[in-house]
Amino acid sequence: MLISGFDAVLTDLDGVVYAGAGAIEGAVESLDRLAGLGVSLAYVTNNASRSPEVVAGHLRALGVPARSDQVFDSASAGADLLAKLVEIGSVVLVVGSAYLRECVTARGMVLALSEHERIDAVIQGFDPTLGWKDLAAAAFAINKGALWVATNTDLTIPRAEGIAPGNGSLVAAVTNATGINPHVAGKPQPLLFQRAAERFESAHPLVIGDRLDTDILGGNQAGFKTAVVLTGVETTASLLAARTAERPDFILRDLTELYDAYPVLEATGYGIRCGSAIASVRDGRISVTGRREDLDAWRAACEAWWLAHPHVESTTNPEIEFIRGCPPPTHCQQQQPNTFALEARCSPPTVPAQFRAPAHRQPRNRFRWTPPARWTWRSLKLCSACLLPATCRSTRNYMNG
Repeated sequence: MLISGFDAVLTDLDGVVYAGAGAIEGAVESLDRLAGLGVSLAYVTNNASRSPEVVAGHLRALGVPARSDQVFDSASAGADLLAKLVEIGSVVLVVGSAYLRECVTARGMVLALSEHERIDAVIQGFDPTLGWKDLAAAAFAINKGALWVATNTDLTIPRAEGIAPGNGSLVAAVTNATGINPHVAGKPQPLLFQRAAERFESAHPLVIGDRLDTDILGGNQAGFKTAVVLTGVETTASLLAARTAERPDFILRDLTELYDAYPVLEATGYGIRCGSAIASVRDGRISVTGRREDLDAWRAACEAWWLAHPHVESTTNPEIEFIRGCPPPTHCQQQQPNTFALEARCSPPTVPAQFRAPAHRQPRNRFRWTPPARWTWRSLKLCSACLLPATCRSTRNYMNG
């Protein structure tokens, strides 16, 4: 099973463990099993409105095992960052929750009582009660020279009713009014993940999240393996289009798949195989032999597309088609570079049994292909990249019969 390769799980909360007030199906049981396997558990969240004690209490009410020392939040990380950037005793305008104010005062800074007094810094975190006046006060102070820290920049947050604006959307409003970008403390910065791994002395942690731009990017930047779950913000289409820095190592439906064997992604002469699905890339288009509703088909598609586009700084917009039947033709039919996801990366494929010939007919002495007796050999050339016949567009063109 997938989890057997790791000694700790560093998981997000919103969209992974719960959505709104209720637990996501299978999450409670999946997290409860970790202790029995000797796997440490930490909750790494960009939520800046609740203290670790409150978060742990909420999780326990849902049936999830949780202690306050397992919770790593962006409010405390934001206050730590702010304390490094300003002096003790600095006047700080807190645009956020009561817990964020507690974090700031605990580090020796003074809360601004009025937007009209001298303000040295602004720290902004999510709170559902924030309004226009709060954002305006932040903009006024920043425009006058105050340093600005944001606990996190999640543009959206999942709720039971759907997707709602997150702290990143509120931060963007202040940026639009000031032309300034804040210092960011929480995910996707790697600090929270590194703290959690150090706390539990983990050498091989797995980062789990539902967002590419925070959870997966942050885990990747921390140098840890990452897994995205499809119970929150991301979809299979958004995973496919992900830029290089935000691509996860594993794609899971939900936390229950931690206890399944992760399917092997195999490079073949036809493309990337995952389970019964095969995906290939040609002329900027992904062809998948498989069903759209099959997650293995999307895993194969993502791997093929990512191999074909290994270094992208912005999201892509690939076309994808799902077909049934024989695998798509290999790249050698086009005789062009960069038309197939594997190119020179592919290992020599396993040639289908029906194409193995006697030793005296071996092309390049590489394979033994044995065609059915009713077929005869046609003149054949091998593609140097995939070692399959380079002149054919379908398997029936390999032979005369």
